[in-house]
Amino acid sequence: MGTFQLASCYALSSFSASFNNNIKYITTNNSHKTFKTSKIRAVGTVTGGESQGIEAEEPPAVAFAFVSSVLLPDGTPDVHFRKACGGQKLRNIMLDSNIDLYGPYARPLLNCAGGGTCATCMVEIIQGEELLNPRTDKEKEKLTKKKRKNWRLACQTTVGKPDSTGLVVVQQLPEWKGHEWNYERVSPSDLKSELELEFGSESS
Repeated sequence: MGTFQLASCYALSSFSASFNNNIKYITTNNSHKTFKTSKIRAVGTVTGGESQGIEAEEPPAVAFAFVSSVLLPDGTPDVHFRKACGGQKLRNIMLDSNIDLYGPYARPLLNCAGGGTCATCMVEIIQGEELLNPRTDKEKEKLTKKKRKNWRLACQTTVGKPDSTGLVVVQQLPEWKGHEWNYERVSPSDLKSELELEFGSESS
């Protein structure tokens, strides 16, 4: 059992010494785009010769760290970092981000596709529960007393609002987890400046 530490509520940029350089990312290859060249005609000048560029602000987003139920070959946690706008169901965020949600129940007819009746989309919220809506009646029915209080149904869990920011750490497939790890909670106010260092200006 090891210690898993996120160095930023937003940037999610570092682990404890034993897990350095063991972050696994999922990337997709962007298709090549071809642009046609054309002549450019000047239509005016800026006074003083200084350009006045306007930088578009990146919309607010919630940062996520998804911890797989399966360890990497070297025995360290397999963590995937993502960003998403708030106000969405956690189920949609995970599926849109190619994060394993259903495990052995991923095939059609083995889950209710977000209806809240099968309880196969259970996740464990390690940090960020304050950003989530309270448990719904369906969750109270499906998540019995044997389940931990921080377990949720992803299809019933709404993450914040469209203008929300923060960090949510999610243990995937908690019932299928075959290992234990410690997590050191961090203060969002102390680490906000690292957001750009980890994610840059691109969305995940």
